[in-house]
Amino acid sequence: MRRSRLLTAVAATIATGLLLSACGGGEDPLAGGGSGGSDDQDTIVVGAANFTESQILSSIFAQALEAKGVTVETRPPIGSREAYVPALKDGSIDLIPEYSGTLLQYLNPEATDREPEQVYTALQQTLEADDPTLTVLDRAEAENKDAVVVTRETAQQFGLTSIADLAPRCGELTFGGPPEFQTRPDGIPGIERTYNCTFGEYRSLDAGGPLTVTALRNGDVQAADLFTTDAAIPENDFVVLEDPEQNFAAQNVLPLINKAKVTPEVTEALNAVTAKLTTQELLGLNEAAAAPDKPSVETVAKNWLDAQNL
Repeated sequence: MRRSRLLTAVAATIATGLLLSACGGGEDPLAGGGSGGSDDQDTIVVGAANFTESQILSSIFAQALEAKGVTVETRPPIGSREAYVPALKDGSIDLIPEYSGTLLQYLNPEATDREPEQVYTALQQTLEADDPTLTVLDRAEAENKDAVVVTRETAQQFGLTSIADLAPRCGELTFGGPPEFQTRPDGIPGIERTYNCTFGEYRSLDAGGPLTVTALRNGDVQAADLFTTDAAIPENDFVVLEDPEQNFAAQNVLPLINKAKVTPEVTEALNAVTAKLTTQELLGLNEAAAAPDKPSVETVAKNWLDAQNL
């Protein structure tokens, strides 16, 4: 009987351990959150969106902070803006790379600012009014916009150089992009409003990732949302259609951060990064990540920081 009770107790202990392991060992990128993203006020939790460029920038921010002696924790990619902005607001993460124009329109769908400095100023004001716990630091010259992209063949077939040229054909075409692009103010609603362009069908794919690139290349979609710094554009000889009516606002890279974690050391480290980050540098980072040897985003980030003496 004693042996039976002992075996029962051991089994219960093992089962409890397995249950706790299952609860704590998942892939939830926001696990370990809390107020300010970390119980330690001096620790900054850095997140990223679910596309390569954001992950590279996130690693650059994290490593630049560590180089200045700041304690950093990183999280796996979280998802789209619709997922990570709430995570910043509830304190699950403290810092994430952002893009000025789309962040402004996410916070204020009625925003009409388009030029870089106007967008940046409006974003600062909107953040202060929307959630004073968050702020942005200096914007980089580097810009990466959403763009309507077609194949070279489609551009030649219909004589396309701009979204305005595409408008008369939109009803015949299938558009591909991330799910959220279908409802964002500067996504499909903006294209419809600005250019009177309503696509025949929308196919939900990924955020500038392999699904979208493959679908466009194979003709499963005839137009797609890709990022202007995407290395897949020159690799596949895709054509970025001009946006003469400025549906897509300026999209300068900048850090979005919890105000409680902003110190002189943090500000200096992050502003030093954005001061050196140009659009050409951003293109180079994406090309480096797409190299045949497929280096990790951490390696790409470290190599860039070393080259910039940061």
